[in-house]
Amino acid sequence: MQELNRFLDTSLIMFSDRQITVGQILEILVLVLLGIFFIVWSTRFLRHRLTGRAVNPDLVQMVSRAYLILAFIILAFITLDLLQVPLTAFAFVSGAVAIGFGFGAQNIINNFISGWILMWERPIKIGDFLEMGDVRGTVEAINTRSTRIRRVDGVHLLVPNSYLLENTVTNWTLMDKLVRTSVVVGVAYGSDVSLVTRLIEQAADEHPDVLKEPLRAVIFDDFGDSALVFELNVWLFATAERGLRMIRSDLRYRIDELFRQNGVVISFPQRDVHLDGEIRVLKGEL
Repeated sequence: MQELNRFLDTSLIMFSDRQITVGQILEILVLVLLGIFFIVWSTRFLRHRLTGRAVNPDLVQMVSRAYLILAFIILAFITLDLLQVPLTAFAFVSGAVAIGFGFGAQNIINNFISGWILMWERPIKIGDFLEMGDVRGTVEAINTRSTRIRRVDGVHLLVPNSYLLENTVTNWTLMDKLVRTSVVVGVAYGSDVSLVTRLIEQAADEHPDVLKEPLRAVIFDDFGDSALVFELNVWLFATAERGLRMIRSDLRYRIDELFRQNGVVISFPQRDVHLDGEIRVLKGEL
């Protein structure tokens, strides 16, 4: 027992006239582990409570993350206070570390600040449908360093927060989820244009994802080289589950089916060749 007490009273660190023993280190270690466990548990509890009250997901994430960071800062100060270590003892070391950290972690700090800007100003929110160049997807989480986006093909993409603020990003659902898409079809010359219009409208009205308001519109767009060109404009809610390409494909399938049932011919490229001059057919002898 005496040997154990002697081991626990062994001095490990000296701060001025203050020494920290093995026993204090072990005691603080247990308290820190319990504190970390409580912080993680309380953060999850807070998140579940806010989610259960139907609070906006962006607000839930911002509040829970702010609580987590603040709780760890308080835990650090409590730990130093229990060890009776003055903060001035770290003044020189923290200054040197801060300078080195600032030069070596500029991108990390930039992404961290950008993450808080995204969560505070909310130009991009959880559930928004984004387009960045050739990438389209739905925002699933906005973290302190990066934003997780689920592409329309199901692949998850991690985008640095600074990229979303420094580059042009198309947010299809910034104000609402209404988007317009169009389908273009050409029919042969001589077709009944009134019938064609009614059939295209029927295909749009039958699709479950096409909204009744704003109303779909069929435009007789042009007298093309080989076709009478019609354009169908429809409104729908932009979602990752049923992408715009899939909805346009459904409409084309239905339009083709209705045209076949009613004898409307979808045009194909064709050219009339006119020859001016005299043509002679020579019959040779075998």
